[in-house]
This record gives sequence, C-alpha cells and structure tokens, in this order.
Amino acid sequence: MSTNLADKLRKGLKPQQFIDSLEKNKEQFLEWYNSFEWENEDDKTFFESLNNRDDLRCLIIAAEWCGDVVRNVPVVFRALEDSGIPVEVLVMEQHLDVMDQFLTMGGRAIPIVIFTDTGGFVLGQWGPRPEKVQAVMTKFKQENPDREAADYNDKIQIARAEMGRQYGEGKDYHSVIVKELRELISSF
Repeated sequence: MSTNLADKLRKGLKPQQFIDSLEKNKEQFLEWYNSFEWENEDDKTFFESLNNRDDLRCLIIAAEWCGDVVRNVPVVFRALEDSGIPVEVLVMEQHLDVMDQFLTMGGRAIPIVIFTDTGGFVLGQWGPRPEKVQAVMTKFKQENPDREAADYNDKIQIARAEMGRQYGEGKDYHSVIVKELRELISSF
C-alpha cells in the first residue's frame, strides 16, 4: 500500500476534542466508552507495550451520525489510550479526499481506522466494523448489487438487523475489536 497521509497528520481532532464536538449520539458514545473493560490482561499489556514504539500514528475517519462510529470508535479510543500512539479523528465530510482512498466495496463506510508510520505511509487499516459483522453487509452487497431494485430497502433492513445480532447484546464485541486491532498492529 503506497498511500501517504503525511499531509493529514496533526490535522484531525484529538479523541477528547471529537467527543466534545459530538452533538448527536454523545450519550451513547460515552456509554460505550465508559463501559469498556479489558477482557484479558494480555491484550492490555500488548497495547501498553506499544509505548516502546514511536513509529505509529492513527487516523480515524468518522462522523457522529454513524451508528458504527458510535459503537466502534469508543473501543478503538480506549484500546489505544495507553499505547502512546497519537490518535486523531478526521471528520468524514471535511476529509472526503481521504475517505475516497479507503472505500469499502466501492462505498463510503465508516469508521475506518488507519495506521501510518511517522512519515504518513499507510501500514494497515481496520473497519468499518468487526469482520463477522462486516461479513453480513458484504454478503448483502454481493447478493443485492442493484440499489434501485424494488426490494432493496426491505433487504437492507434485514441485513442491518442481522448486523445488530452479530454485534450482540452488550459489549462482547469490544473484545473482538481489540483482538482484530491487536492482530493488525502485530503485522507491522
């Protein structure tokens, strides 16, 4: 991946600035943020050990109106909180140039969590959702390519309900995101 986002580093909102800027969904965002707990000590130790590296940066493409942002970004914030990795949020509408380099199946889906080196070279990305939740949408898009089809809206509602089931009740999916982020970061 040769994408370089050096010109975007230090242009985003810090996590607290993003939280403070929320007008919609702030309560729900904070609920997920405050309910985060490390499922296992090993993961916590891994993220804390990233303080020994100073070569990583994290940019998150997000927007407050998006349900997946409200659900997933608090977990990313908390997982990276003690890692020493500088984290910034690029509000999608203000950074469409970046968004359009990280499309999901040709569409703008958020959040996208992008890891770069200090020079802005992209090392990897996560998002917009945990893999098994995203798999539901991927299958839906493959089976329903025509957005103009008469039954498209009915079918996407069914897919969204299934995605909700895949997320599950409560915060079990938090540990899934932590695991997926850990695997990704371990690869660079």
